[in-house]
Amino acid sequence: MKRILLLGAGRSASSLIKYLFDHATAEGWFITIGDITVSHLRPLIEPISFADVITFDVHNEEQRATEVAKADLVISLLPAVFHIEVAKECLVQEKNLITASYVSPAFLELHHEAQEKNLTILMESGLDPGIDHMSAMAVIRRIQANGGKLTSFKSFTGGLVAPEYDNNPWHYKFTWNPRNVVLAGQGTAKYIKKGEYKYIPYHKLFKRTDSFHVDGYGHFEGYANRDSLSYREPYGLLDIPTMLRGTLRRPGYCEAWDVFVQLGITDDSYVLDNSESLTYRGFLEAFLPPAKASGQSMAERIGEYLNIPAQGDVLQKLEWLGLFDETPVELAGATPAQVLEKILKEKWTLAPGDKDMIVMQHLFEYEQEGRKHEVTSSLVVTGDDEVQTAMAKTVGLPVGILARLMLQGKITHRGVVIPIYPALYEPVLEELKGYGIDFVEKEKVIR
Repeated sequence: MKRILLLGAGRSASSLIKYLFDHATAEGWFITIGDITVSHLRPLIEPISFADVITFDVHNEEQRATEVAKADLVISLLPAVFHIEVAKECLVQEKNLITASYVSPAFLELHHEAQEKNLTILMESGLDPGIDHMSAMAVIRRIQANGGKLTSFKSFTGGLVAPEYDNNPWHYKFTWNPRNVVLAGQGTAKYIKKGEYKYIPYHKLFKRTDSFHVDGYGHFEGYANRDSLSYREPYGLLDIPTMLRGTLRRPGYCEAWDVFVQLGITDDSYVLDNSESLTYRGFLEAFLPPAKASGQSMAERIGEYLNIPAQGDVLQKLEWLGLFDETPVELAGATPAQVLEKILKEKWTLAPGDKDMIVMQHLFEYEQEGRKHEVTSSLVVTGDDEVQTAMAKTVGLPVGILARLMLQGKITHRGVVIPIYPALYEPVLEELKGYGIDFVEKEKVIR
């Protein structure tokens, strides 16, 4: 029997857990699920002989060592900041590891040791990063194999709400960790466009968006995501003139979110001295200059400060969130970002029966035999409900499939690895089709 240790049982883990349970008997697995809170899982595993749950504290060195030592494979869906401690323990215990999170500089430092110990630390294996790499590489390799030369690659992904459940002015609800949404985009976005390097600082990020259309689902807008330049080498596109990765939202979201950025209320670097005594309105007031005239409304003051229409859609979105109300914050020692997260969770949480939606679109341009071609590859996945979400499916299923391949001895790449190799992405993409996760491609000659 092979033992899997799954760390992290949050909202993105539901489909992964189901996948592991569905294959446990046939594959001969025993699955231990650990997280700081696991009470919601106990009814699920009570009738099952091949699974157990444990209360797990990643900071408890003794427990971490003990549980990792028992496992044949460790999967971490913990918050990304905790992966590195798990990875270091896996190296000590000589265990393979799979995560869905980005490769950080700290992980790159583990690459050589993992290779020396014949271990695999497989990362960026979920949705974005994950399915985006796999689906993009499948198209890139096909174009190159047929003699085409890539001149442009753009890729955008968004976790959104399904159209029939889109009932708020932001056209958005949380489908993954709310904290990550609040902190999204911080830092400088880097990409290349027509041979020129481009950099977008955080305070300008949500002002510079691209427009997209997905057949049957309408219009979207996208903002640049992280460091697109770092993927040129692993994708084999070092000489490509244009490469950009980004995040999708519905039109109007970015303009409204930019208000939060400009006010400074997405900042997570310091604690508000009086957060527990603030109201939502008082929280907003703390980031505004004094009123220039008596009787000004909050919308008028923000509009004047940021040069946006006081009666426009943007400030109506803020008012809908309750930011102008005297609702108590009731959070002690909170950062501005934590207060904003609390406010948003009250309005953006999926209601019972709500369904989310994942949208991913790749845009390729390539030249072949003197002609310029354009390929659009689009994916839309809808969740089953507020638990078995599209986000959980698209993050968890590829991780589960890769875990099965690893335990079957079919993954031979060693070190810190992302799924850009045919032996990794081809079986994953094929199996995902059975779950309705399949791309629709369109190609045309544009010159």
